[in-house]
Amino acid sequence: MIKRLFFVALVILLGVSIHAQTAYVTNFLGDNVSVINVATNTVVATIPVGDLPLGVSVSSDGSKVYIGNYGANSVNVISTATNTVTDTITVGDSPSGLVISADGSMLYVSNTGDNSVSVINTSTNTVVATITVGTVPEGISVLPDGSKVYVANWAGHTVSVINAATNTVATTISVGAQPEGVVVSPDGSTVYVANSGNNTVSVINTATNTVSATIPIGNKPYGITISPNGSKVYVTNQFENSVSVINTATNTLIDTITVGAVPTGLSVSPDGSKVYVANGNGNTISVINTTSNTVVATITSGNEPKGFGNFISTCIFSNADAMLEVPVVAIYPNPASAYLEIEITQPATIEVTTLQGRLIKAMRLSSGRTSTDISFLPEGIYFLKVKTEQGIWIKKFIKE
Repeated sequence: MIKRLFFVALVILLGVSIHAQTAYVTNFLGDNVSVINVATNTVVATIPVGDLPLGVSVSSDGSKVYIGNYGANSVNVISTATNTVTDTITVGDSPSGLVISADGSMLYVSNTGDNSVSVINTSTNTVVATITVGTVPEGISVLPDGSKVYVANWAGHTVSVINAATNTVATTISVGAQPEGVVVSPDGSTVYVANSGNNTVSVINTATNTVSATIPIGNKPYGITISPNGSKVYVTNQFENSVSVINTATNTLIDTITVGAVPTGLSVSPDGSKVYVANGNGNTISVINTTSNTVVATITSGNEPKGFGNFISTCIFSNADAMLEVPVVAIYPNPASAYLEIEITQPATIEVTTLQGRLIKAMRLSSGRTSTDISFLPEGIYFLKVKTEQGIWIKKFIKE
């Protein structure tokens, strides 16, 4: 008991955040979000949101989840610390896709009903710009450096490329028929677009904004995601109840995995070991082991799960007993210039990454304090990830 009180006090005094991987899946006809503990593959909470929730995007630090309510023309802001809606933002007509910039400062929302993208400042939760794009915009993704936003226009058979500095459309790219989901590679060099009208994936070179390859896949592709290391792309095929696996080195289809009925959105776990697939007509979530490409679990969720976008987060524990299962970590100073002091109460793997997810250094630490050199890093914002079997703890730090 004394030990537990000590750790809880340490968390409070140091302002430490304790996290475990959590998935937030929108249930379109249930007007709610299922919260899934990724470690146990169980639904741990259900959060009421707006009418017909569809799109979802998790902030890079895992503290917030943004939900697009297709039937309410709004976006709900969920705090992962409490699993409650903390704000509601009015956007355009029938919001579909959502994506947040890597630095967490801007949220982009595609509005299918009025052919626009709403740009939201996440500090104030206000719409700061509205951009006209192509006809019936659906999926949306942003480059890791935040410079460009890619929007799939379903009825236009195109992708609009937005200059994020000016909030204007810089160019339009012709892709396959009826593009739906869009995802950017971790290094920002490539965009992948799922074309539901002709059963292909278009591969876009972001340096030239041209289509460099077209990959045939399954029937009626919709959602699309990419592994953390960029080696594989996963696409849901709605009309054949499957997920296509693409090798990005060769741009070829290497496997097809049978999942639940009418799969829609999907997301990869942060460690790349699992893919979670929302089965729209089965009211289930299929969990795929990425090593064997087999379904290893099926989770019952809400009514017509969609999960269109990135729905896997890191979530703060609110239970003191649960907090003791993962390491308590302090880092200081923050900002730091030459060395970052890391203090930990359990053995863990520590990773320093860029905001875009590029690994800079990794180390295995036991309990205690260590000092790591960061003098070689350019000035900016970075992530410190603490990884254990129970989950992943993430904190931002500033190099000055």
